[in-house]
Amino acid sequence: MTDLGALAADLGYRAGWAAVRWAPERAARAVFDRVGNVAGRRSGGPDQLRRNLARVLGVEPAQVPDDLLADAMRSYARYWCEAFRLPAQDRATVAQTAVLPDADRARLDAALAPGKGVILALPHTGNWDMAGVWLVQHYGRFATVAERLKPETLFERFVAYRESLGFEIFPLSGGEQPPFGLLADRLRAGGIVCLLGERDIARHGVPVTFFGERTRMPAGSARLAIETGAALLPAHHWFEEAPYSRMSLGEPIDVSDGIESATQALADAFAVNIAAHPADWHMLQPLWEADWTDRQRSRVERDGPPR
Repeated sequence: MTDLGALAADLGYRAGWAAVRWAPERAARAVFDRVGNVAGRRSGGPDQLRRNLARVLGVEPAQVPDDLLADAMRSYARYWCEAFRLPAQDRATVAQTAVLPDADRARLDAALAPGKGVILALPHTGNWDMAGVWLVQHYGRFATVAERLKPETLFERFVAYRESLGFEIFPLSGGEQPPFGLLADRLRAGGIVCLLGERDIARHGVPVTFFGERTRMPAGSARLAIETGAALLPAHHWFEEAPYSRMSLGEPIDVSDGIESATQALADAFAVNIAAHPADWHMLQPLWEADWTDRQRSRVERDGPPR
């Protein structure tokens, strides 16, 4: 992103948080819904999103239904509408709109009981911030990481936003300490760590097969579980009729066979959940190796094998 583009993004997000939070809810949702619908139908919708959803459906990109593209972009727009509005809303009230089944909550309680902490790994689905608000309301503060955005003011804005929701944020890069050790400390104290787990931002991830194709996913969740003894649970969040949403927590991932096996098991769990709710998977970037640019490939080769 150019310096001018980064500045424009910062101004746009600032305007969104300043204006949308105070708009009437019905009006705000209607505007974002229309914008998402237009974005999903204009020129066939975002090409990379179409290619990604084609893998989920097991079809050629041209066979992805146009209605699914429109639904996906409306879902993505809903995420931003809710994100812009969350700072001005009552957290306890908001948390009541997200539902976690009793059996899944019992699974989380059982995982926390030994006192070694729990890692919740989830893909970019639904509204992960809303899921975080639910977690804070029911279990207190949890730790996570944030990708360092440009300009720095935009990164600081996102950190302040999520800290205002009760999250403890560590920068993925450029912090006083690498986040891994800090996250491990929180787990050893019996806390909860939440990590988005299907996009390998740093390109240091583990090769996995995802919807039948090769890609890489971050190794951090599995590595943390192995080194701290914390339980690793796949999580998922998806939308229902506004303002309601649902969450799920899967069985703990077996990490006894190492990082590669555990990360593949996470990928398999993500695939099941994404296939069940494809419109709520907000993956507009290249994910599979077949879609990587030459620059991305050279970066992986330069940085060496996963670690």
